[in-house]
Amino acid sequence: MLRKLLRHFRSDVRASVLYGEIVAQARQPGFYESLKIPDTPEGRFDMIVLHVVLVMRRLREEGGSGRDLAQELFDAFFADMDRNLREMGISDMAVPKRVRGMAEAFYGRAAVYDAAIDAESDEGLRAALERNLFADKAGSGIDPAAVGSMAGYVLTAGRRLAEIPRDDVMSAALTWPAVPTGPAAVAGDTE
Repeated sequence: MLRKLLRHFRSDVRASVLYGEIVAQARQPGFYESLKIPDTPEGRFDMIVLHVVLVMRRLREEGGSGRDLAQELFDAFFADMDRNLREMGISDMAVPKRVRGMAEAFYGRAAVYDAAIDAESDEGLRAALERNLFADKAGSGIDPAAVGSMAGYVLTAGRRLAEIPRDDVMSAALTWPAVPTGPAAVAGDTE
């Protein structure tokens, strides 16, 4: 019984550390300053979703223990979303509905990102990023070069994560590419 409890505690800690690494990368100022991804709760949510999806793709390659950690990462992400909504003053009654909506958004984005990355479809990835990360809520227009830079970053990040040895990825020793410094950065030049 104690052994099972300790193993679960270690898994929770590992998922929390992994999630912290993802959030730190997703909050890099260059995404918001240089590429003009909206620095809003929605924009930050979408950046975290994108990075969680990339890491979960890598974890699934590790079989059972990787899939388990991917699930724990997903759980850590949504526990954080729940906590953030409550801190923002969303009522206890409304939080479950909001979290459910976020989960639906996560699954939709994950499916689109996975399909575009699996198909190695630059066009599909750009369309998904434009629709999700660069949503033109302000009506100011979307810079296609910024979308292209972000697509290059995503593909490079996926390759980088794939190269990380199993033990490193399972212990949250992630290596990310540099954040694109502006719309002029193109696919592959984000390192």
